[in-house]
Amino acid sequence: MRAIELKESIPVVRETDVLVVGGGPAGVAAALSAARQGLDVTVVEQTNCLGGIATSGLHGHICQYCSWGGEFRVVGGICDEFARSVSARGYGAYDERSFDFEVEALKLVLEEMFLKEKINILYYTQFSDVVVEDGNIRAVVIQSKNGREAVAAKIVIDATGDADVAARAGAPFEKGRADDGATQPMTLMFQIGGVDFQKVHHFREKEYPVKYGDSNKYKLHKLWKEAQDNGDMEPFQDGIMGWWHTPTRPDQLGINFTHIFGKDCTRMEDLTFATIEGRRQAFHTVDVYRKYVPGMEGCWMSHCAAMIGTRESRRIVGEYVITEQDLMAQRDFDDSIGYGSFFIDVHNCTGPGMDSETWNPPKGFKYQIPYRALLPKNVSNLLVAGRCISCTHVALGSLRVMPQCMIEGEAAGAAAAMAVESKSSPRNISIGKLQDTLRKSGAIVLQKDIVKRQP
Repeated sequence: MRAIELKESIPVVRETDVLVVGGGPAGVAAALSAARQGLDVTVVEQTNCLGGIATSGLHGHICQYCSWGGEFRVVGGICDEFARSVSARGYGAYDERSFDFEVEALKLVLEEMFLKEKINILYYTQFSDVVVEDGNIRAVVIQSKNGREAVAAKIVIDATGDADVAARAGAPFEKGRADDGATQPMTLMFQIGGVDFQKVHHFREKEYPVKYGDSNKYKLHKLWKEAQDNGDMEPFQDGIMGWWHTPTRPDQLGINFTHIFGKDCTRMEDLTFATIEGRRQAFHTVDVYRKYVPGMEGCWMSHCAAMIGTRESRRIVGEYVITEQDLMAQRDFDDSIGYGSFFIDVHNCTGPGMDSETWNPPKGFKYQIPYRALLPKNVSNLLVAGRCISCTHVALGSLRVMPQCMIEGEAAGAAAAMAVESKSSPRNISIGKLQDTLRKSGAIVLQKDIVKRQP
């Protein structure tokens, strides 16, 4: 491959206490958390809104806020705060189990929260590179309409989802399954209108089990098999991954159904292919729904997501690697920053449906997330939050969902503030003080913080 040598002088256009790269769920929580501790915070976001997969990715459903089975709420803090705010304004529904919302409204609410805290937002801006000296990130190079510029920060939080910053800074990482490196498939979310949801719900609950002799009313496996056997549906999927509905928009449905496997979401070429293929699958799916699902006879394509949904890519190797055994054993950690409770949800890396690594937990399931998993090796002033934290491929199946990402982000932001205040590395902060800070903000960190769910 040919190479071009380029020497350039990149201006440092901004100095900030904390730079958050990525404005998705983890980045949003990190920025708010740090700013509320009195720091100057800047967020770099490649799209035109905050929220990441929840907004640009059109995933208008967030769960799980409660222990498995729904008796106790185990997620608080910023993740709980904005769900209450959006639903109180009539833009969604929240029952302390899950949160369904209007995507455009969430964009607005998140921006209002950022403006209130005076957080600097840089939209339409790509992360490009880092300048590292003696194990510290001295500056982050960004790319926008302004050209290549640099931002200097005391602490950097990598909330890219793909560990882009950590990887460029030289932190070790893993990707995909241990044996072959395969990652979970990508999905392009889309929204349809013209849905008679009550009719759809009745079919799913009452008619489908009788007609198809299948008790799995959620996935509707036998319906899709029938469509495929009849030559009406391509075999890219064999079960529903999500039909997201909010009563504030009764005739609309968010669809999690497309599946693009065998691609690497850290490669531009693969992202491009997955987006094009996902859009094709989405329109194909609408045709299938019209023909096979009662209540969707007149449905129509409203819009596809502005960005592809990615489940797995790089995972840092941090000071602690969370394993699936940790999750299954519901292991407690002295450096807990919060709880997750989602099942181990591993989509098939090589075909439709779910992987055999998927694990359904017992009622009451919950687990603690250790702070050490946010600390990448080799880089002292960097924190990582979101689905690229330090964990195994299987454990990621649960850790990758939005509440866990926001819990990690909120902890990263609070830890960054402590590190700036003490002029030290995030590795050297007081865990007890971090936990106290999070709990004062309404986070659920330890067993004693868990509350009875109030639907």
